[in-house]
Amino acid sequence: MLVVPDPKVVRRLLTRYASLRIALAEGEGREGTRELEDVSYTLCITMGTRNVHEAIAAADTLLVARVGRSSVQEPRSEDGLPAVPSGCSVPVDRSCTAP
Repeated sequence: MLVVPDPKVVRRLLTRYASLRIALAEGEGREGTRELEDVSYTLCITMGTRNVHEAIAAADTLLVARVGRSSVQEPRSEDGLPAVPSGCSVPVDRSCTAP
């Protein structure tokens, strides 16, 4: 049986990992190094990977897939097609880019 991590937990781990990386890059003390190691390890265990880069990729994939299956309905136009904000074009990857 495959256990899927809770997206909220994954988001919290990714946020903490990123915050610690930024703090360390800005020279904010060595005490963050141990916490970064702990968060990295927890992220790897949670995502079932052996290194933090794989864990981040797996977490991103999980969160993107979760958004794709979201029960939130897209706004629809009168013709029943998804509504597109004015000034935006929607390419195949569904990202919004200004003209």
